Amino acid sequence: MFTGIVEEVGKLKSLGGGRIEISCAKVLGGVKIGDSISTNGICLTVVDFGENFFAADVMPETFRKTSLAEVKRGGIVNLERALQLGDRFGGHIVSGHIDGVGKILSIRPEGNALVIDVAAENFLLRQIAPKGSVALDGISLTVVDAGNENFSVSMIPHTREVTNFQSKRVGSPVNIETDVLAKYVDRLLNFKTSANVTKDFLAANGFI
Repeated sequence: MFTGIVEEVGKLKSLGGGRIEISCAKVLGGVKIGDSISTNGICLTVVDFGENFFAADVMPETFRKTSLAEVKRGGIVNLERALQLGDRFGGHIVSGHIDGVGKILSIRPEGNALVIDVAAENFLLRQIAPKGSVALDGISLTVVDAGNENFSVSMIPHTREVTNFQSKRVGSPVNIETDVLAKYVDRLLNFKTSANVTKDFLAANGFI
């Protein structure tokens, strides 16, 4: 479990053969084999580490559902260690399970902030609401607006400076994780069942 508050940006050291190595420093503090580190919002398990790197195994499903395969050697990635009980909860509940990949449509200044428009698939947009929370590449952000084809978030300069968004451009892919509560509501409202929930059905099954 994570909060979406990026601790540092690391650099992709190598990626291949189902394993990734990330150069980093801060997130190695207290690290152990088996620990979880969010990498661009993807929960990865540490299988090896050294003085200035950690390694994780990456499943084919992770490559299919995220933008990880598009990160080039030397590219920067957002890193966050798993939440510890007693830590400050600065963002929102982030599981590190990517729901889909969006694409940046525009980045425009607004006062001291940047408004970022992101195109996403319909099943993701159903779970994104204005003033709700969304994680982009593992960054906890507040939704400004949401439509039928895209949504927007606002980002303060500090966030851009200390995350991989310093290198994002129009057309860049972003990993999207929607709010966990929105997932359950969406599932409940759209779950298909052969039973019609009527008063007679409830009575026949002991609910009335």
